Amino acid sequence: MSQDLKKIIRQEYIRCAKDPAHFMKKYCNIQHPQRGRILFNLYPFQEKVLHLMQENPYSIILKSRQLGISTLAGGYSLWMMLFHKDKNILCIATKQETARNMVTKVKFMYEGLPSWLKIPAEENNKLSLRLSNGSIIKATSASSDAGRSEAVSLLLIDEAAFIDQIGEIWASAQQTLATGGGAIVLSTPYGTGNWFHKTWVSAENKQNDFLPIRLPWDVHPERDQVWRDRQDELLGDPRMASQECDCDFSTSGDIVFHSEWIDFVSQTTVQEPLERRGVDQNLWIWEGADYSREYMIAADVARGDGKDFSACHIIDVETNTQVGEYRGQLPPKEFGYFLTGLATEYNNAMLVVENANIGWATLDAIRERGYRNLYQSPKTDKMTAESYLRAYEGSSEMVPGFTMSMRTRPLCINKFREFVGDRSVVIRSKRLLEEMKVFIWRNGRPEAQSGYNDDLVMSFGIGMFLRDTSLKFQQQSLDMARAALGGIKSNKVGWSGGYNTNSSVENPYKANIDGKDHDISWLL
Repeated sequence: MSQDLKKIIRQEYIRCAKDPAHFMKKYCNIQHPQRGRILFNLYPFQEKVLHLMQENPYSIILKSRQLGISTLAGGYSLWMMLFHKDKNILCIATKQETARNMVTKVKFMYEGLPSWLKIPAEENNKLSLRLSNGSIIKATSASSDAGRSEAVSLLLIDEAAFIDQIGEIWASAQQTLATGGGAIVLSTPYGTGNWFHKTWVSAENKQNDFLPIRLPWDVHPERDQVWRDRQDELLGDPRMASQECDCDFSTSGDIVFHSEWIDFVSQTTVQEPLERRGVDQNLWIWEGADYSREYMIAADVARGDGKDFSACHIIDVETNTQVGEYRGQLPPKEFGYFLTGLATEYNNAMLVVENANIGWATLDAIRERGYRNLYQSPKTDKMTAESYLRAYEGSSEMVPGFTMSMRTRPLCINKFREFVGDRSVVIRSKRLLEEMKVFIWRNGRPEAQSGYNDDLVMSFGIGMFLRDTSLKFQQQSLDMARAALGGIKSNKVGWSGGYNTNSSVENPYKANIDGKDHDISWLL
C-alpha cells in the first residue's frame, strides 16, 4: 500500500470517527424492503436526529411508523463500538426477537464495512456482537432485571410504549447508567398512562433528563397527503392511523376531549406564560390585570394527601380567555390567603372555590381576610335561573363556595367540552392541555386516567359552567347577570359575619353564615 493511500485512509478514518453521519452514509449498508442492499443515505431529518443523539445522553423519540429510526439507532451503536473501546450497548424490546432485529441490523452494517474500518469480532451470534476492542452490543427481552447486573454505556429501548415492565426496567437501569451511560428510547405512541407517555410529557415539561424528539409522518421528504390518506385505508381505523402516523397519544381510549380539539388548542392558543411567580414558580400569568375588565377565579382544593394539587384559573369573563393559572401544593389555609391576594389583584374577581371536604379550610381563610366577592352555592342544585336571584337575596338558602355534586360535575365537564368544541374558549396552559389529553370516560364518569391528576381540568370546568350560567342569566335579565357575577360585589348578599367550620364542636358539619348556624351535612 502506497504512502499516499495510507494517508487518505488515515484521514478518512479520522473523519468517520468524528462524524457518524459521514460514516453511515459512505460505509454502512442497510436492507431496504424494495431495493435490497443499499448505502444508508440519511435523510436530512435523520441526520438531525443523529446529531441530537450524539449531543444528548438521554433521548426519547416519539415517532411515526417506518421512518428508519431504529436503523439509525443501530448505525449509531455500530459507530460507538468501532471508535470507542469497551462500550456495552444493550437493546431491550417487548420480545427477544424484536430486540434481536436491532442487533441484526448492526451486524448487517458491520459485515459490509471495508477491511480498514473493521475490528475483528470475538463473538458473533444471533443475540450479540462483540469486537476485539471490548465493545459489545447484545439483545434481551423485557424483564424487570434487564441490565441490572452490568454497567451499560448505551441503553436502547425499542417500542417502549408496548413494554409492560418498562418502569421497573428503567428504575433498575438508571443505576448502571449513573457512571456516564446514556439511553435512547424509541416508540410509536400506544395510548396514555404508560411509562413512555409519562416520560415523554415530563421531558416536554423539562422535568427529567430526556430530550424529546417528535417525528410525525410528514418529516419524511417522500411522503405526502396521498400517502397519509392511504394509511387510513391500510390500517382500517383512522384512530389507529392517527396514533401510528401523527404521533397522537390521545386517539387511544375513550377520551373526553377529542384529539382534533386538542390539536387545535395546541397549535393556536397554547403559549409560554408571560411570567412565572411564587417560590415554586407555579403561578403562570399570561395577562396582567386590566381594571376595565371583569375576572373570575375558579379553584379546586387538594385533598391534602400529597397525591393531588390545589389549582385555580384566572378567566377573563367577557372574552372567555385563560389569563392565569396556579398548580401547586400549598396547604389549604395558605391557599386561601393566596387566592384572596390573587382575586384582589385581578379587579376583585369573583372567587369560586369548591367547598367539598378540605375546601372549607380554604374558604375560611378567604373569609378571614374579609374578601367580599366570594361565590355562594344554593343549598339545592335543582334551582332554576328565576329562583337563583331570590336565593342570593336571602343568604339562608346559600352556602359559601361551589358545590360539586353528582349533578353539577357532568354539567361542568360538558360545558367545558362544549366551549372547547365550539372554539369559544382561549386556553393558554400546556399543563391544562396535558390533563385534557388523559381525561377519559370510565364507566360513564369523566375522570383522569389512572396515575394522572385532573385538578386543572375540574377547576376550569367549574369556571366554564359558571361563566355559561352567568351568560344565561344575562340573557334573561340584567338583574340576574348582576346576581351571578356581581351580586356579591355589590353586597346584595348581606352576610358579613363570615363562617367558621368550628362553630359547633358537637356537630362539625355546621357552618356559621351571617351569624347563624346552618347544617352543611348535605354536602357530604
